[in-house]
Amino acid sequence: MKECTPPSDCFCDISTDRASIQIVAAEPKADMTDRSTPKTFGVDGIVAPLKFPDFQRIWIASLLSYLGILMQGVGAAWAMTQMTSSADKVALVQTALTLPVMVFSIPAGAIADMYDRRIVMLVALTIALCGATALTAVDWLGCITPNLLLFLCFVVGSGMALMWPSWLSSASEQVPAEALPAAVALDGISYNFARSCGPAVGGLVVASAGTVAAFGANALLYLPVMVALCLWTRVAEPLRLPREQLRRAIIAGVRYIGNSPSMKIVLTRSMTIGAIGSSILALMPLVARDLLHGGPQSYGIMLGAFGVGAIIGAVCVGWVRTRMTGEAAVRACTLSMSGVIAAVALSRNPALTAIALVLAGAVWTMTFTMFNIGMQLSAPRWVAGRSLAAYQASYSGGVAIASWAWGRLTDVVGVEITLLISAMLMLASPLMGLWLRMPPTGARGEEIDAPKDPEVRLELTERSGPVVLEIEYRVAQENARVFHSLMQDVQLSRQRNGAYGWSIARDMADPELWTERYHCPTWLDYLRQRHRWTQSDLALDQQLAVFHIGPEPVRIRRMLERPFGSVRKENVRLPAGKDLFPADDAHEESLRQRDARC
Repeated sequence: MKECTPPSDCFCDISTDRASIQIVAAEPKADMTDRSTPKTFGVDGIVAPLKFPDFQRIWIASLLSYLGILMQGVGAAWAMTQMTSSADKVALVQTALTLPVMVFSIPAGAIADMYDRRIVMLVALTIALCGATALTAVDWLGCITPNLLLFLCFVVGSGMALMWPSWLSSASEQVPAEALPAAVALDGISYNFARSCGPAVGGLVVASAGTVAAFGANALLYLPVMVALCLWTRVAEPLRLPREQLRRAIIAGVRYIGNSPSMKIVLTRSMTIGAIGSSILALMPLVARDLLHGGPQSYGIMLGAFGVGAIIGAVCVGWVRTRMTGEAAVRACTLSMSGVIAAVALSRNPALTAIALVLAGAVWTMTFTMFNIGMQLSAPRWVAGRSLAAYQASYSGGVAIASWAWGRLTDVVGVEITLLISAMLMLASPLMGLWLRMPPTGARGEEIDAPKDPEVRLELTERSGPVVLEIEYRVAQENARVFHSLMQDVQLSRQRNGAYGWSIARDMADPELWTERYHCPTWLDYLRQRHRWTQSDLALDQQLAVFHIGPEPVRIRRMLERPFGSVRKENVRLPAGKDLFPADDAHEESLRQRDARC
């Protein structure tokens, strides 16, 4: 076997082994409709996750928790309408509950991937419970003010923001992979079932016992979830490598998403649609008060109608995914949403408004459930929490910022005109598909068993680095263009998993020789990159191996850049009779002779 010669003196060769990549057929990518999904969304499939005791307990408890959260939302919104007539203050209640998700989701996602998700959820619920208890106390004492109400809603929202990434990504730990889409749909059904009756119940509670009763009920309904989590017999996977620091874990998550074009499209579309459609949720109290001339009961019934539609949408999402592509489904849902927002704006009949809200809830839930499932099935387990956190942040960020903007616009032009403007923007939103078409999404990116750590002859620590990787391919000249195109996908794959400074070069004297080169910050980062490989990354390398020609396999060289710390005096071996610094010894001898002559 030939020895690999370092290309320059500034590199130190760690190992000169060659990697032989087995050539197998790459798995085809499925589109967002995922034709294999119907069996998980059938009559039996939709309830399949409930056969697992841990999921069943947590799902039932989450239903009660969602009920309490929505009752608190009704109480907070109605309390604000009683304290002020300003539309932007009323809309800020929705902002206070959702803004923390945008602000804290990315750190919360990193924490979900780094620590025991059960413990993280218990801590998050404790924060939310403290906020809900404080809100109940200040309202009971009569000390509530608009700013204090917004602050305590922000505290409750912060606890939920910390919990959501762990909550959503923990479903894959409670059910097998084939039941995951049904588990995601069931979570949506539980939330929307609570939304269908929670606001109505909340309206009745507020009307009969005041807002303090709604706040207190929310605080009490956190307790069943905490008990269910304590009973969860979670099996923690042993850490194969040291836990990342929070800052670096956040950077790794952002880097993964930034190098995933499909994820960036989903995040952009979800944020835009959430921002445009948030008008109907943020202004719902004003619709009930100003357009329908009702009270808290009417407000609760309107929210309940939206929730009934959301249940219908969650049940039907599997049917839609099997018959329409992702882009076609999103377009159909947004066009339908435009029509129902206009209907709510123009209607003065509670029954007609409720029917329109049922349709709005159905198409809203179908759209965002497809986004959610796509993100969950696309992200590998090591970054699942951070990917879902980014999705929650984009959606909630759009809702939070736009809710405030819709409120300010309502103060100027009124509720009806504001909703009509929202409907027109929603009508135009499918045009985004011309530039940001919904991408195909395959099965969940499961990690493969990490290969054995490469053998090295230098004394390395976790912080040794940067590490330089050079991979040499020999490609027939007639395949050069196709190979170069495939390398663009390879670049994104390497960078998603932690590489930087990626490049591809072609030898001018030997056009068949191509060299891929990239860096990892440290030796530990390189080991993490190897452990993050998924089936899709492996399939990509197998496609590269198909292009490789010649009798020798693909060659990999791993080198330590600027290897000062690896050069030790005790490791120096010189031929017999040679001095370590002959030039310096000769210089000192000449100085002694000069001094003697003087």
